[in-house]
Amino acid sequence: MLWSVAVLWKYSLKGEKMGKIQAICISEKRGTAKQSIPKARLIENFGVEGDAHGGNWHRQVSLLPLEQAEVFHVEPGAFGENLLVTGFDLKSLPIGSRLRCGDCLLEITQIGKECHSHCDIYKQTGKCIMPREGIFAVVKQGGMIQVGDEITLEETLLDK
Repeated sequence: MLWSVAVLWKYSLKGEKMGKIQAICISEKRGTAKQSIPKARLIENFGVEGDAHGGNWHRQVSLLPLEQAEVFHVEPGAFGENLLVTGFDLKSLPIGSRLRCGDCLLEITQIGKECHSHCDIYKQTGKCIMPREGIFAVVKQGGMIQVGDEITLEETLLDK
């Protein structure tokens, strides 16, 4: 598989948004390409175990739509994403939205980010998609995730 973490979204008969993890990406050092792994531990208030971007801040886990990343024909993790998502417009999720995967719970904290140092993809193509397509989350509840796990968009008080 070319991409590291993809979450396939679909609508169930009840109108719930559901997805499926297809891959997971981490890097041990900042500024390096992320590598695909088959499973990972999400640590509450930290992020993905073993990922250099983990810590007590608002961008513990990064998500990116696969459809946008595929245009560049690059390897998984090229944009520094932890999770790649397909079939769902992530940037339309409001801040505060919650995504559940088994025992794990992510809360969206930021939509897009400035590309300060211009990643390798920007240097090759003159474009970076994280500023307009990437989203970021904190880990509210930790646990193990693995390729093939389902993810759901939780209903919030705003939805009621």
